[in-house]
Amino acid sequence: MKGYRIADASLFREGERKVLWARGRMPVLAKIVERGESERPLAGVTVGACLHLEAKTACLLLALKELGAEVAAAGSNPLSTQDDVCAYLVREGVAVFSWRGMSGGEYFENLESVLDRSPEILVDDGADLVVTAHEKYPELLPRVRGGSEETTTGVRRLKAMMDQGVLAFPLISVNDARSKFLFDNRYGTGQSVFDGLMRATNVLIAGKVFVVAGYGWCGRGVAMRAKGFGARVVVVETDPHRAFEALMDGCQVCDMMEAASVGDLFLTLTGNRDVIREEHFRVMKDGAILGNAGHFDVEIDKAALERLSKEVFEARDNVTTYVLGDGRRISLLAQGRLVNLAAGDGHPIEIMDLSFGLQLGSVLHLAENRLPPGVYDVPGEIDADVVRTALEARGIRLEAPTREQEEYLRQWRE
Repeated sequence: MKGYRIADASLFREGERKVLWARGRMPVLAKIVERGESERPLAGVTVGACLHLEAKTACLLLALKELGAEVAAAGSNPLSTQDDVCAYLVREGVAVFSWRGMSGGEYFENLESVLDRSPEILVDDGADLVVTAHEKYPELLPRVRGGSEETTTGVRRLKAMMDQGVLAFPLISVNDARSKFLFDNRYGTGQSVFDGLMRATNVLIAGKVFVVAGYGWCGRGVAMRAKGFGARVVVVETDPHRAFEALMDGCQVCDMMEAASVGDLFLTLTGNRDVIREEHFRVMKDGAILGNAGHFDVEIDKAALERLSKEVFEARDNVTTYVLGDGRRISLLAQGRLVNLAAGDGHPIEIMDLSFGLQLGSVLHLAENRLPPGVYDVPGEIDADVVRTALEARGIRLEAPTREQEEYLRQWRE
């Protein structure tokens, strides 16, 4: 069984520099490792991961190793894999199967290479690893103790599997932890989307009409940052409560057909497919820019955009420009894949420290406890401990309630 499959093992030096920079800014992971390193609670456990293979993720994978696990990892997106980081991980003993620009077929071959190592715990981003295990490795399923999933899209897929009675082992929904959606989805996505967008385009945000499709926690974060940059924000939503919330937050709210005719920049964050379609392309302004921060590259109908175009060219790195039949130009960022990871470095280090603290805590929980199949919340004590540790690392102390205050809250009589 080959130990790895990456682009270039000689790139490890640059990968090491990236990982060391990130590691020095991830106190939550460091504290969890410090607590358990002497006992090595994951000794003898093989962990299989499908994650965005960049410096922050490397810190999680190395933390798993330091706690005793054997670790095998594949990239969860063909354009988010950083080859130098993969080279460093291989040098540190992680079995990595990924490279930037891999084809769809190669992507799934790499997932299978991870599963070939018979992992007992899965750490997933989008649920492809879990789904592949169920569809192609039925003999592995009884061996798997469980897994964790950190994306909205992945949790949706897992709950569908559970509802249909096919989910064979327990999964912890890291995405639904307060420490995840309040910070990672909102502040992480909010900042990293603009990092990727501006690296790719170098355009001014102020004064433009910025269309946000989807006003979940990720959409809220992007809309907040867009307003901060001086954009006029338009929100497209299918959910009436989220639409009304966007309105109360000061955004214009309309359907995509109306938004398509006025928008300068479009960002999809829905987790659904064909959010921007042919009828929308037909009314867009010349020079409109489209990007996606939903997990899969299905939110923008690339096939329709291709059909409408008489010319397609690469205007910049991570910018594909489509010239429509009437001469209008529409540009798509990062092939419609996650713009914050494909064109940038993803979420800020300190934000991912929280999310990966939840992932690591969930793995430890699964290693110590046998749970029946199902989708579970992150245990409350793990969720609270992650944020408490992050506050302590910043020198912030919480107010402690007095005994009288605690007693008051337990009473119901005046």
